[in-house]
Amino acid sequence: MNSYTAKITITLRSSILDVQGKTVEHALHSLHMPQLTNVRIGKYVEMHVQAPDSATALDVATTACRKLIANPVMEDFVIEIAAAEGQLA
Repeated sequence: MNSYTAKITITLRSSILDVQGKTVEHALHSLHMPQLTNVRIGKYVEMHVQAPDSATALDVATTACRKLIANPVMEDFVIEIAAAEGQLA
C-alpha cells in the first residue's frame, strides 16, 4: 500500500452568496485596496490516504468529500493527490 496526500480546496458554489468573502472585500476597500474584488473564502483540508495507486487515492478522497467533508448542495471541491513526502508517486 502506498501513502498519498490529498489536498482538498472547498469553496462555496458561485451561485451562493459568500457573506464572509463580501465582508473581507469591504474591509479591503476601506483599507484603500479597491483593486481587490470578488473575494471568496473557502476551506482547505489535507489528509493522508493509504491506497495502491493515485487513482484509487483520488476515488477515496472524492468519496470522503461527497459523503462528509463538503456540503454537496452549497460547495464545490477540487482534490490534488500527491505522493506522501518521502515516497515516489
